[in-house]
Amino acid sequence: MVEGVRHGLSNPALASRLGVSADAVKFHVSNVLGKLGLASRLELRQWDGVRKDSAMAQAKLGREKVGLGPIGQISRSSTDVARAAAWFKDVLALPHLYTFGDLAFFDCGGVRLMLSAGKAASETILYFRTPDIGAEHRRLTDLGVEFLAAPHRIHVHADGSEEWMSFFRDIDGGTLALMSTLTGENT
Repeated sequence: MVEGVRHGLSNPALASRLGVSADAVKFHVSNVLGKLGLASRLELRQWDGVRKDSAMAQAKLGREKVGLGPIGQISRSSTDVARAAAWFKDVLALPHLYTFGDLAFFDCGGVRLMLSAGKAASETILYFRTPDIGAEHRRLTDLGVEFLAAPHRIHVHADGSEEWMSFFRDIDGGTLALMSTLTGENT
């Protein structure tokens, strides 16, 4: 319950996920706030405590240098998560990791993609690396994917390698892209 509130879920959303009434959630959240001496859900979202039985409580944190690492997950909204998940799985052939409620997770070469319900997110562009942009463009075109343009060179680096991209639409009309870095060895 606390983790759901900290994640920003509303009482109705928590009730739906937990299979209880919104009134039950309201009651339990009120009890949690009282036990922790907090005045509001906002304070609970900022509360830095952790469950004693959680991995976070058991971890030996603070021993390593702090800093950002590589991207671990990208979130993308869809008006129909089930339909979008089928499209990402069947058309783009991304490995489906798991589904949790109205969230679907896929592996994008080590970066996790999370699809969630909401307005389609055309402002987020996912760039998928592919070793053969021409072949992948043909494969997706044969599956009915709408490309905005054929693969084209974006940039030539000082070492002569080239960045190539091709943009296309997902099932909700959002923009995605293929990208390849080509050298004299693979051009």
